[in-house]
Amino acid sequence: MTIQVLKPKYHVEECLEEIRECLEKGWTGLGFKTVAFEEKWKEYTGHKYAHFLNSATVGLHLAVEILKKENGWRDGDEIITTPITFVSTNHAILYEHLVPRFADVDEYLCLDPEDVKRKINDKTRAVVFVGYGGRVGRLKEIIQICKENNLKLILDAAHMSGTRVDGVVPGTWEGVDVTVYSYQAVKNLPTADSGMICFADGKYDEICRKLTWLGINKDTYARSGEKGTYKWKYEVEYLGYKDHGNSIMAAIGLVELKYLDEGNAYRRELVKYYNELLEGNKNIKIVRAPHEDECSFHIYEIEVDDREGLLEFLQKNDIYPGVHYRDNTEYKMYSYDYGKCPNAHRVSQRIITLPLHLELTKEDVKKIAEKVLEFVG
Repeated sequence: MTIQVLKPKYHVEECLEEIRECLEKGWTGLGFKTVAFEEKWKEYTGHKYAHFLNSATVGLHLAVEILKKENGWRDGDEIITTPITFVSTNHAILYEHLVPRFADVDEYLCLDPEDVKRKINDKTRAVVFVGYGGRVGRLKEIIQICKENNLKLILDAAHMSGTRVDGVVPGTWEGVDVTVYSYQAVKNLPTADSGMICFADGKYDEICRKLTWLGINKDTYARSGEKGTYKWKYEVEYLGYKDHGNSIMAAIGLVELKYLDEGNAYRRELVKYYNELLEGNKNIKIVRAPHEDECSFHIYEIEVDDREGLLEFLQKNDIYPGVHYRDNTEYKMYSYDYGKCPNAHRVSQRIITLPLHLELTKEDVKKIAEKVLEFVG
């Protein structure tokens, strides 16, 4: 049997019942379940505002667009970001004709505060912090830097569903302007694809809700009365998009949210077991996390000298790991900052993502670890 790097686990019968309600009511789009999921997410996280979207990628774009327009940023202004992330993080900056300015990563593969400070200039307007693998990294230091330099802070929390620090969700910390979560197919809280954007400021949330429904100031659900009356008249206030989520995805999210903490606890058990088996080998560096007892651990990474060789060896043994991520400055569109983030470039050649998901057993982890040790010596 093959072992995949990532694999979602759905509570199928419960999900089907939630979806059935959508189908029976004839309401599968915006509203109904999306509203219910937003309320549950706010209750779970402590965010004041939450808007359900069709992906985290559109959430990142909306975060940049709204902050740019509402704060008077100009084309060519810069946002400091990380090169170790999925490209959607940095595409969101380019969409709005801003410049991603890359800062290096630390031992947690999150932004290094010292390099962030070095990269600030008179065009810097914001920082995007990626909670890599669910890790909080040195986010508190980044928040302080943003406060001292009057910069906005966007938290890319695509991997952070369920991550806490002393019981508190980092996205709710004072100083975080907007947090974006992902519920993509293999995330800790999986749907087919969807996301959530959580602004700290209600004004931005209101604008966002209009932008995600083509700029219309009242969505279809809001215009439908309890008795089925329909108020057809509305105004179009913005050149908006079709970015909102739908009730089918929200139905799945409502079910899987109930099991998120349980699933994350199991992930932490598997991570602890990996660490026990791999620690002490001089040829392996484990990517650790601060507050490991509260980290969501979406992915588990180690550094090795011969990453390509290990990938091939594991695949021959029916184990299929991954790589998260390639240094974004190696891509042509971001190559203007190539070589300016030496640690990111180094780890990009060395990191390998070992399987970590809820279908994995401790026996599987033992087998994977044994094969890794067999290869690295």
